[in-house]
Amino acid sequence: QVQLVESGGGSVVAGGSLRLSCTASGFSLRNYFTAWFRQGPGKEREWVAIISPRSANTNYAESGGGRFTISQDSTKETVYLEMNYLKPEDTSMYYCAADSSGGSWGRPDREEAYNYWGQGTQVTVSS
Repeated sequence: QVQLVESGGGSVVAGGSLRLSCTASGFSLRNYFTAWFRQGPGKEREWVAIISPRSANTNYAESGGGRFTISQDSTKETVYLEMNYLKPEDTSMYYCAADSSGGSWGRPDREEAYNYWGQGTQVTVSS
């Protein structure tokens, strides 16, 4: 079965850090662009970061403010999102998504470009 599974979410105090994981099964992320999205309470889903499958080129949304880093471990079929200096405004459900065509590159905020989505992992940041 084709799946993306996120993990690593939780509750932290402002200024803390978390590392989220997105692990693929049933297909290989070596052939997919992988992105992170988030959706806060009462807000639209927004794109956070994207990484290319082989060269590991990355792009980030301006809203991250330089605090987030996306990376990959191809041997584990896993993409990570390291989040530092977390703020209450970062409180969201975080999702990963995979795109086989590469259509997401250059326009990573376009949700329809992605073939697969994970179920999400909750991140809560208290003040």
